[in-house]
Amino acid sequence: MARENNRRERDENPEFADRLVAINRVSKTVKGGKRFGFAALVVVGDQRGRVGFGKGKAKEVPEAIRKATEQAKRQLVRVPLREGRTLHHDMQGRHGAGKVVMRTAPQGTGIIAGGPMRAVFEMLGVQDVVAKSLGSQNPYNMIRATIDGLTRSASPRMVGQRRGKKVSDLFPKAASVASVEKEKEEA
Repeated sequence: MARENNRRERDENPEFADRLVAINRVSKTVKGGKRFGFAALVVVGDQRGRVGFGKGKAKEVPEAIRKATEQAKRQLVRVPLREGRTLHHDMQGRHGAGKVVMRTAPQGTGIIAGGPMRAVFEMLGVQDVVAKSLGSQNPYNMIRATIDGLTRSASPRMVGQRRGKKVSDLFPKAASVASVEKEKEEA
């Protein structure tokens, strides 16, 4: 019986890390006084290119967090990363009044981003990125805008498949520089 429980725990995706971004306490005034509820915003990711967010509401904080985590795991999106550490290109994302700008960064830069955006990048596994939030400071809209921009990102391989070309055809200058360097080495 104990082995079965351990197996179930391992099958529940322990490779996912989660980050609590915001907890909001809301109250409802009733005849006897106030009833409090909690809303939680959680970002989940495998730190290797998949990330998702979820929100949960409940009378108790742990239950709200659990609901948000489950929803986030159901809404994971895959984002292509360059060298497993940064984005392939600069991008923008929008949701409502939330607008974010994300830029690639050289190795060693780190994550330069504010609150909710930082949580998304950490759970995604990005190590070097520069990001700026413009507009709404609402964490829900900031996370949605960030994920909106990330879902629009495309790797050179994806662009090549869409156009029916090889990656080397997309970057002719880089390919010609590499061939010139190769010829110099051979000579």
